[in-house]
Amino acid sequence: MPGHAAGRGIFDQDLLGRCISCGFCLPACPTYALTADEASSPRGRITLMRALESGQLEADDPTLAEEASFCLGCRACETVCPAGVQYGNLLEQWRDHQWHGAGRRPWIVGLLLALVSRPALLRLQGLVRRHARTPAPAPAGPSLMLGCFERGLYPLVSRDVLRLRPEIGVPSGQGCCGALHAHNGDSSTGAAMARDMGDRLPGTIVTTAGGCAAHLAHHLGRERVKELSEYLDDTGHQPVGEVVVDGRRARVALQDSCHLRNGLGVSRPPRDLLAAVADYFELPGADDCCGAAGTYAMLRPADSRSVLGPKLDAIAAADLDYVVAVNPGCLRQLQQGLRRRRSRTKAVHLAVFLALAQNGGPASESDQGSRSRP
Repeated sequence: MPGHAAGRGIFDQDLLGRCISCGFCLPACPTYALTADEASSPRGRITLMRALESGQLEADDPTLAEEASFCLGCRACETVCPAGVQYGNLLEQWRDHQWHGAGRRPWIVGLLLALVSRPALLRLQGLVRRHARTPAPAPAGPSLMLGCFERGLYPLVSRDVLRLRPEIGVPSGQGCCGALHAHNGDSSTGAAMARDMGDRLPGTIVTTAGGCAAHLAHHLGRERVKELSEYLDDTGHQPVGEVVVDGRRARVALQDSCHLRNGLGVSRPPRDLLAAVADYFELPGADDCCGAAGTYAMLRPADSRSVLGPKLDAIAAADLDYVVAVNPGCLRQLQQGLRRRRSRTKAVHLAVFLALAQNGGPASESDQGSRSRP
C-alpha cells in the first residue's frame, strides 16, 4: 500500500511513505517482544496507519484502537531503521486523530492534560514540596525547567541541580512544556506550550527529564535545550567525591531515558558522570524501555509491568546498590518495581546521586524529597 497515495490527510505523506517494511524494527520493539504479533510492531502499526489514511479502516476499528494505545512510543525502532522513518512523529499524528473527540481519549489522559494545563496548580506543588527557587536568573544564563510532576514528587532533584551548578537559574511562573500533550493526542497544544516555555525561560534550558528534553528540542532547536547530563558534559563539569556503601564505592547502573537516547542520541554523558563517583556497571538492556512511557504505566499497568520485568531481573542479577534514572517517569517506575520485589537496590535520579557523592552521604528513596533546601 503506497504511502504517497491520496488519503485523508491524517498523516504526513512523506513520513508515512518512508517505511519499506524491511522488518529491522521488529527485534527493537518491546511490544513485539511481548506478543510476537506483527500488528504490535512498528512495521505492523505503520501498515495500520496506511489503512487508516486510505480509508480502509476507521478510527473505531478495534485493532487500530488497541495498537495506538499498546505502543510505548519509545522510538527504539528509529535507531535501527535504515530508511530513517520518524516513527515518533507518526505516532503523534495517529493519536491526534485516534484520540480526538468526546469519549475517544482515555479519561486518565484527559485528567492529566487538564491538570498540567493549569500553571497555578503546578506552582502550588512547589509551595508544599519546596522545589528549587532562585532570584531572577541572568538574562542570558542557563535556566532550569521544573518538570510538571517532578517538582511535586521529587523536589530534591531541582534543589540538587543547584547544589551541583549554582549558576543555573530557576525562573518562576513555569507551567508545562507540552510533552504530555504531544504524546497523548494533542500535539498542536504541545507545540504551543513548548514555544511558550521557550519564551519564558532565558538562555539554555536545562531539563532533568529526558522526555521533556526531546520534546523541547524538537520545537525550540537542539542547541537551545540540554538534558542535565548533557549540560554538565558540555560545560566540563568534574564530579566531586564518591558514593560509598559499607566502606566501598557503590555499585551503580543507569537506566536510559528512551526519548533522550533514541530521540536525542544522548547516552555517554550520564555514564561518564556515574563512573566518576561510583563503580559503574552496564546493565543488560539499559537501553530498553522500562515500561513507564509517560502515561502508559497508568493506562496499561499490566503491560507496563511485563515490559519492566526483565529489567528488574537484570538489576537483581547484577546485585546493584543503585540504579540511576534521568527521567522522573522512569524513576517512579523503577522505584515501584523494586519496592514490589523488596529489592535492596535503590533507584535515584542522576542529580541526587551526583549530589550525594559531592556531599559524601548515603542515599535512600526518601532522600529525594526530604533533604533541606540550600
